[in-house]
Amino acid sequence: MANQYRLRPVALKYPGSQPEESSMSASRETLEAVFAAFNRHDAAGVMAHMTDDVVFETAAGPEAYGTRISGNINVGAAFEKVWAHSPDVQWKNTNHFVAGNIGVSQWTFVATLPDGKRVEADGCDIFTFRDGRICRKQAFRKDRPLQEPAA
Repeated sequence: MANQYRLRPVALKYPGSQPEESSMSASRETLEAVFAAFNRHDAAGVMAHMTDDVVFETAAGPEAYGTRISGNINVGAAFEKVWAHSPDVQWKNTNHFVAGNIGVSQWTFVATLPDGKRVEADGCDIFTFRDGRICRKQAFRKDRPLQEPAA
């Protein structure tokens, strides 16, 4: 019964690509480097760990998967937009684990919006790796009411 919830490596098929089993490895070190770059607001540092055809599925959007953004340039621009909108944004309390070609990062998203209200919500990302780089990022975040600005 204890092994019933163990993560198993999966190979998800995306249009135009299906990696070989030996080339799918995820790594905690990569996830740690990605989140260090996120917290520095370093788009080049984040995108260096992603494939040219990376797909990012945002936490919010009109579809069941949120909003889908494709391609290294577009995904990098989306991250830069978040940093510009909330210059103090950080992903805190990170924890990372991997299984085969899948990596998971847990975090607390903390940011101040332009009106001064605060966001503080737990979330996670599920990453799919190909050739040691991230080819898919799926973001999930708790839907929590905004916090009033500190007095």
